[in-house]
Amino acid sequence: MKNIVCLAGITAVLLAVGGPLAADVESPALAKYKKPVEVSVDKALAYLAKIQIPPGKPYAGSFECPLVNNSGVPSLCVMAFLSKGHTPGTGMYGEVINRGVDFVLSTFNSGNNMFGGLTTGGPMYQHCIATLMLAEVSGMVDPERQRKIDAVLPKALNLIVSAQKVPKNAEDAGGWRYNPTSTDSDISLTGWAVMALRAGRLNGAAIPKESIDGAVQYILKCRLPAGRSQCVFAYIPNHPRLNGSGMGRTGVGVLVLELCGQHGHPATIEGGESMLRGMPRSVRADMGAAMFYYGEYYCSQAMFQLGGKYWETWAPVMYDTLMKGQQNDGSWPEDMHEWAKAGGQAYSTAMSVLAMTVSYRQLPIYQR
Repeated sequence: MKNIVCLAGITAVLLAVGGPLAADVESPALAKYKKPVEVSVDKALAYLAKIQIPPGKPYAGSFECPLVNNSGVPSLCVMAFLSKGHTPGTGMYGEVINRGVDFVLSTFNSGNNMFGGLTTGGPMYQHCIATLMLAEVSGMVDPERQRKIDAVLPKALNLIVSAQKVPKNAEDAGGWRYNPTSTDSDISLTGWAVMALRAGRLNGAAIPKESIDGAVQYILKCRLPAGRSQCVFAYIPNHPRLNGSGMGRTGVGVLVLELCGQHGHPATIEGGESMLRGMPRSVRADMGAAMFYYGEYYCSQAMFQLGGKYWETWAPVMYDTLMKGQQNDGSWPEDMHEWAKAGGQAYSTAMSVLAMTVSYRQLPIYQR
């Protein structure tokens, strides 16, 4: 396989959008959320900074949670700071970001070209999330850290591309699963892999066109027949037990299609309508439910990519739900799913911030 070349020192794409929530200024219904959302996000980031493990202690730079040695959780936390416009090495959270980046880099295993550490639900999750974070932060860091990122990021991206090319049956072809050698696929892992590849491409990596085409084809195989479910995309296509849909999975499907250039595809519009119908109506019914934060994360990105009525209808409900569920210390309650719970409040808080800051467009992956 031809190696992916990641251009060293590419400056991250940070568009001048006139400050946080500039994308919402044109909508009075959303503009009113500017201040309360900023307050909520700032409280959350202060909480994450407080639970970062300090220098000199085991796992320094990671964040306190059962998965303290998992490269995925600290990567989400670092991206939460970046999503508010904080940058490595400067400002109040500059060193928090640097320490998080250093920890993730320290987990890279040169023997298998994967980001490692404790895992739950499959090592490809943490690998794809860590790769996504480093592709997002590349170009913002100091020269020494940039050299370290440039040394590992192409290898990490190559592994993702190679994992997709493992021989699979027709239904699983084009997707990703828990391990780099997996011969099956699912929509969740495929979403993280595509975001990592998309971020790598924005950073200058030559991502093969067939990787993107294969991902699109796999996502469309996950599309459920009309009327089968209130949602649109299944976890695994045509599986007798695991082909049920859900809000989060529909968010993944729409986001992947949008990131891969399938704007206006009937499946994205159908997915957007489905998410509008299934919006969370109350914190009591949804906060802490299994995979709640995962669903908010993906659906918020998907609805922002769709824009128009989809974002303007979704965003107020999402903002209200998350702000009402935020705890006094700035964190959010643990997710009750057995895998997500292992990420603790570091995971739930980072995912909530990433959902609330989509329209800030400070992360390159958030650009429309």
